[in-house]
Amino acid sequence: MELYKTLLTEIKNRVRQGQIKVHYSANTELLATYWDIGKMIHLRQQQEGWGKGVIPRLASDLKNELAEIKGFSERNIHSMLTFFRAYPDLQFSELPDSETGNNSILQQAVAKLEIANFQLITKIGWAHHIILIQKIDDLRTRFWYMQQIFEGNWGRSTLISQIKSKLDERQGALVHNFDKTLPKLTADIARETFKDPYIFDFLTLSTEFSEREFELELVKHVEKFLLELGAGFAFVGRQYKLEVSDRDFYLDLLFYHLKMRCFVVIDLKKGEFLPEYAGKMNFYCSAVDDIVKHETDKPTIGLILCKGKDKVFAEYALRDLNKPIGVSEYELTQILPDNLKSSLPSIEDIENEFLD
Repeated sequence: MELYKTLLTEIKNRVRQGQIKVHYSANTELLATYWDIGKMIHLRQQQEGWGKGVIPRLASDLKNELAEIKGFSERNIHSMLTFFRAYPDLQFSELPDSETGNNSILQQAVAKLEIANFQLITKIGWAHHIILIQKIDDLRTRFWYMQQIFEGNWGRSTLISQIKSKLDERQGALVHNFDKTLPKLTADIARETFKDPYIFDFLTLSTEFSEREFELELVKHVEKFLLELGAGFAFVGRQYKLEVSDRDFYLDLLFYHLKMRCFVVIDLKKGEFLPEYAGKMNFYCSAVDDIVKHETDKPTIGLILCKGKDKVFAEYALRDLNKPIGVSEYELTQILPDNLKSSLPSIEDIENEFLD
């Protein structure tokens, strides 16, 4: 009984301490508070042999004694314990003080974690962390998703959707000739910018559709289309007109990528990839480089989106071209296994949990 009362007092003191701190960001202090509470419970369980039964009791007592503070449901306290066990090497309490600015302590604080990964943890919200810990066991993959959350400013629904679609497996998987047509650093960025396949499950197309209908639907849902393309894409236009030697040509879709500082031409095909598509895209990229590209822009990149592709055909078609081009497939519907569907919480479940 006395040991339990001590734990309860320690947790209440830690919560109140977190309320008055001002040198952390609000998110960092929340994570630090929850991590410390998880550590307290973990150590007591290890030292005293307490089981899971202590968590419901803590939830009840904390709700009674800290009634004005949200977030101490049984499930959320269990999540605090899970959060500590996922990152036991963190030491939030040893972070540099705002007055001294002692950054050397940061080296001790991250212990076995790389500083970049530690900083990512503090940039991601609590609800995002719980989704990542519940759904992704591999630490490297989890940190990869954290980077995407931060760069893309993902909400919880977007994170759940991208985990469902296995974005980490699709990113950088396209057939391309970037290594031969771009400087190494630019090629690396380009490869990681594109994915294969692209999931367009937000489209409503009939079984038989034309390429123009496909294009119009993507533009109609341009916000979701940009989300699937990834961070950094800015929409320039559809059926973008180019005049070459007194003849008019029209690009299906033209984008500009803010990070790569280059135009991206997307050519949409409703069927399988054919080798002649690569030559046409090479022509388009040359024309954009000459007519549209500013002298400070990087070389234009082409992306051919097809319903399907033979990888060998695509590799041969791109091999001797001098413009950077990638070939990816797209899927109009994404059918998930039943067990994965049921295992991911709804947004309403998450919001209700953290507001109780």
